[in-house]
Amino acid sequence: MADIQDPVDDLSVTPPKEWATGVPAVTHALEYSLGQTSVRRTALTLLNINQVKGFDCPGCAWPEPKPGKRHKNEYCENGAKHIADEATSRRVTADFFRDHTVAELDQKSDYWLNQQGRLTEPMVKRPGAEHYEPIGWDAALDLVAQELRALDSPDEALFYTSGRLNNEAAFLLQLFARAYGTNNLPDCSNLCHESSGSALTETLGIGKGSVTLDDIHESDLVFVVGQNPGTNHPRMLTALEETKRGGGRVIAVNTLPEAGLLRFKHPQKARGVIGRGTQIADQFLHIRAGGDLALFQALNLMLLEAEEKAPGTVVDHDWVTTHSTGYEEFAEHARKTSWDDVLMATGLSRAEIEQVHEQVLKSRNVIVCWAMGVTQHKHGVPTIREIVNFLMLRGNIGKPGAGVCPVRGHSNVQGDRTMGVWERMPQAFMDALGREFDFTPPQKHGLDSVDGIRAMRDGKAKVFVGVAGNFVRATPDSDVTEAAMRGCRLTVHISTKLNRSHTVCGDTALILPTLGRSDRDVQAGGEQFYTVEDSMSEVHASRGRLAPASPHLLSEIAIISRLARKVLGDSPAIAWEDFEADYGTVRDRISRVVPGFENFNERVAAPGGFRLPNPVNQGVFRTPSGKAVFTVNDFTMPEVPAGHLLLQTLRSHDQWNTIPYAMNDRYRGIHNARRVVMVNPEDIEALGLADRDLVDLVSVWHDGTERRAPGFRIVSYPTSEGSAASYYPETNVLVPLDSVADISNTPTSKSVLVRLEPAASGGTPADDVAL
Repeated sequence: MADIQDPVDDLSVTPPKEWATGVPAVTHALEYSLGQTSVRRTALTLLNINQVKGFDCPGCAWPEPKPGKRHKNEYCENGAKHIADEATSRRVTADFFRDHTVAELDQKSDYWLNQQGRLTEPMVKRPGAEHYEPIGWDAALDLVAQELRALDSPDEALFYTSGRLNNEAAFLLQLFARAYGTNNLPDCSNLCHESSGSALTETLGIGKGSVTLDDIHESDLVFVVGQNPGTNHPRMLTALEETKRGGGRVIAVNTLPEAGLLRFKHPQKARGVIGRGTQIADQFLHIRAGGDLALFQALNLMLLEAEEKAPGTVVDHDWVTTHSTGYEEFAEHARKTSWDDVLMATGLSRAEIEQVHEQVLKSRNVIVCWAMGVTQHKHGVPTIREIVNFLMLRGNIGKPGAGVCPVRGHSNVQGDRTMGVWERMPQAFMDALGREFDFTPPQKHGLDSVDGIRAMRDGKAKVFVGVAGNFVRATPDSDVTEAAMRGCRLTVHISTKLNRSHTVCGDTALILPTLGRSDRDVQAGGEQFYTVEDSMSEVHASRGRLAPASPHLLSEIAIISRLARKVLGDSPAIAWEDFEADYGTVRDRISRVVPGFENFNERVAAPGGFRLPNPVNQGVFRTPSGKAVFTVNDFTMPEVPAGHLLLQTLRSHDQWNTIPYAMNDRYRGIHNARRVVMVNPEDIEALGLADRDLVDLVSVWHDGTERRAPGFRIVSYPTSEGSAASYYPETNVLVPLDSVADISNTPTSKSVLVRLEPAASGGTPADDVAL
C-alpha cells in the first residue's frame, strides 16, 4: 500500500472558478481512481455505475434519466471519485490494528483514516485494551446480543443509519429495533433534511419532493436556493442545462457564488469541451445567511399586491379555493411584511427582488429546489413553509414543470425513511408492520440524532449501533458527542472503510465490515440485488459487480438478520434466515407493509424500476383538513452582534460528506488547506484583520458558553457581508448541541455565531494542523 501521510495545511489561493466540470473534472476523477485501484477495476466501476444492470452511485440522491435516455457515462466527477474510493485495492487487515493503537488512530486525520482502504474482518476493542483485535462473526454478534439483552430497557440502545443503506437492509433494521422494543432510530436525515420533511408534511401532507427530472427540464423558472450543485450533486447541472435549452430560466440564491451555477461545461458534449458551456443562473441573489425566509415573504407580498392591482391575473384562485386552506390568514399576515426587515435580512436591494418578481410573473411553471443552506437554520421549517406558500399562490403544486424539490445528499436517505427508519413513524405504518409480523411495535416515540447524543451524554443510552456513516464526524458539538460515545458500554459500527467514529470507542467497541455498493453479493439463494429510492421517489435495483474486498465480509442484510436471530430468538417468529438467503423475500414483506410498494419484486424488475406515487400530484393532501395548508410565518433573522459573523459549515469540492479526498477546493480556488475561513473583504477590514491572518474561530452560545476551533487562515472571499464559511467536520466543534431548528431539531450548522480572534499565543499554527 502507498505510504499515506497525514496532510498539513500549506495554503495557496487562486481566483475562484467561473465555471464547473468540463475536461478537468474527467481528468481529476480518473487520476483519483487510478490512484486507488487498477485500470481494469476503474473501467469496471465506471461502466456499471448508474446503469440499469449496474449499481447505484452512493455519492448523492440525484436521479438518473429513464432507461434509453441515460448516458453510458452516467456519473459525475465526485461520483466517480466516491465509487473509486469504495473500489480501492487498499486493505485494512488485522496487522494494521496490531501496528496502531486506538489512541494513535484517534490522532490521525479523516483523510488518512479513509485512505487506508477497505476493512476486511470483524475487530473488537475490549475494555481497557489499547488495540483492536480480530474476532469471529459469531462471537462478535454474540457480544452485541449479550449487551442488548442486558440493558434495563430497549430504549437504552440506539440504532443509527446513514443514507448509504439500501431499502431492504433499512426495512430489516427498523423491524429488528421495533421487535426488540424501541423506536430509537436516529438517522442522517435528522442532521440535514429533517426541516424539509417537517415543513412539507405539515403543509402538503407528505415529506417528499413532488417533481421529476422531466419537470426540471420543462420548468419555466427554477430557483436553486442554499445549495451547491457543482460539488454536492453535479449531475443536477445537466438537468438545469436542459431547463435552459428548453427556454427556462434559473435563479440562484446563495451566500457564496458557486462555479456550477455560473457556467456549466458538460464534459460529454462538444459545447462543454471546446465551447464556453452553458450559463446556468440568469440571476444570482447574493443573500445573507438566514435571509431566505425574508426573501420569500417579500415575493409573496409582491404577488398579493400585484393581484390587488390586476384581480384574477396573478393568484390562482381556482387552485387556492379547491386545494388549500388558511389563505386568508396567510394573506393578512403577508401584507404586513416590512421592506426594511426584508432588506436588512437579505442584504439584497429592492430592485434585485423586484427583478425576481418580474420573472415569476412571466412564468407559468415554477420549481423551488433547496438544500441545507435552507434547512440548517433555526427558522429552517418556517422558511420552507414560506416557499410552499409562494408556490401555492400561483398553483405551482402538483402540475408538470412545477413543485417542491428538496435535494437530498445521501443516495438512499429518502428510501431509509420510506422503509421506516424514523423515530416517529405514522401509526398506520406501525399497525401494518405489527400485522405483517404478528407483534406489537412500541408506541413511545424514539430518539433522533441530537436527542440520542443527549441520552448518551446523560447515561440514558448505553449501546450505540451505527449502520454505515461516520456518526461522530457528522454530528454537532464534537467534544460533547465524542465524550457521549466514549461513555457507552458498547459501540458498534457496520462499515466499509475506517473512519473517525471507530476511534471514539465505548468501553467495548466493534467494527463489523460489510459489502460495499459496488461489491457482488452472493447468498444461499444466489446472486442478490437490492434497491434504493432517489430524491424524486424513483425506486430501482442496484447490483454490485466487483469481487468483495475480503471473503470475511457480510452484507448489511446478513449482519442485521443474524444479530436479530441472536437477540430475539423466536419471539416474535420472523424468518430472518430467509431474508438473508434471498432479498426477494424481504421485498415481499415490504410490499405488504409500505404503501406504494405493492408487487415490489415484479415492478422493480422492470428496467429503471418504478416511481412511487406522490399524492400531491393527484391533488390529494394527507393533512388533517385534506387540503394543502397556507401557513403564517413570523419574520425572523439571525441576530449578529457587532464584531461577529454568521458562519456556515460546508464541504470542499474534493470531499464526500465527512471525508476529504484531497486538500483542495478547486472551484473556490483554495488549495492544500482545510483550516481556512472564507470572509468578505469588507468584513475583514471592519474586524481589523487581514487576508491570511491566523485566527481562532470562537462560537458564542446564548447561555454564555463558547467553543473554540484553533488555527484557521482567513481567506478573502466573496461571501455575502456578515457571513463566513468554513469546512466541516473541522468546524462541527463550533455547533452547540442545543442550537437546533425549531420543530425539526436539525443542528443549525449554517448559522453559527462566531467571532474571529488572533490565534492564541502558543496555539497551533495552521501550517502544522492536520485535518
